[in-house]
Amino acid sequence: MTEPSGSTTTLSEPRGRTTIADGVVAKVAGMAAREVDGVHALGGGLARTMGAVRDRVPGGRPGVTRGVKVEVGERQTAIDLELVVEYGVPIADLAGDVRENVIQAVERMTGLEVVEVNIAVDDVHLPEEEDEEVAETRVR
Repeated sequence: MTEPSGSTTTLSEPRGRTTIADGVVAKVAGMAAREVDGVHALGGGLARTMGAVRDRVPGGRPGVTRGVKVEVGERQTAIDLELVVEYGVPIADLAGDVRENVIQAVERMTGLEVVEVNIAVDDVHLPEEEDEEVAETRVR
């Protein structure tokens, strides 16, 4: 799998071609994964730390593709996701819900067949971590 890059997929049709960048697939997958209740964040430890620093830069936007890797072929795509889940959420059920939501969104929006969605749960977000996160993001 590769990080979203500038590469593209071209779908040839009788009346022309449609080109879809890998980053488009990654963004759709990232947004669809975040829509599922119980997903706290996407990305592993280092990716989340670096992303949090980048997000605090004035004008910086949260990285929609953080924790998302895609491999896109001519008609198919495979997606890897790194999740942080909320404490108390059944992980197997959550993974199934995320997988289904990502497949539906990517196939509907891109027309590509999703052949697999691999999910790695890297962390569990605990309720008491909210206070620590707020304290860490304070600017002085």
